Amino acid sequence: METKTSVTTAGRMFLLIGVVAMAVVVTASNILVEMPINDWLTWGALSYPFAFLVTDLTNRALGPARAQIVVFVGFVAAVVMSLWLADTRIAIASGSAFLSAQLLDVFLFDKLRQASWWKAPVISSLIASSLDTVIFFSLAFAGTGLPWVTWALGDYGVKLVMIAALILPFRGLMKFTDPLTLASTAR
Repeated sequence: METKTSVTTAGRMFLLIGVVAMAVVVTASNILVEMPINDWLTWGALSYPFAFLVTDLTNRALGPARAQIVVFVGFVAAVVMSLWLADTRIAIASGSAFLSAQLLDVFLFDKLRQASWWKAPVISSLIASSLDTVIFFSLAFAGTGLPWVTWALGDYGVKLVMIAALILPFRGLMKFTDPLTLASTAR
């Protein structure tokens, strides 16, 4: 009985960390996307891929239902903060892209979780990132006169690089996101 309570406590703590991390990453990205580096990139391209890392780690540790909670709660918190701190069009575009892409990521990761350790996070992030990029940049910047197509291409290129780079922290954090490890450290 004690283990079940401890695991639940550890799971709740992990869930809370995931929700907070998601809200911070998405809010920061919504602000940073309004700050171009050049005609190909915005600063948001460097921060947003961490959202996929948060989702994938939560999915690995707690399963798809809890990962969806992180997505939904992170989405609400991020949209509210983004409406306050970022342009309204950016917040709406971000919310639409985020929700679609993150739920796709959760679904694909879960379907691939039995494959080699790297396949679920890499493949789910590659596919979900492409959906996110198309939805976000077309809703946020189409018709504005800004170089949104090149920003989208640059953003997706950075997402690909970040997927490759973030697979190392994912691997390193696997021992902490293993459900059995969470159960034993919570005792």
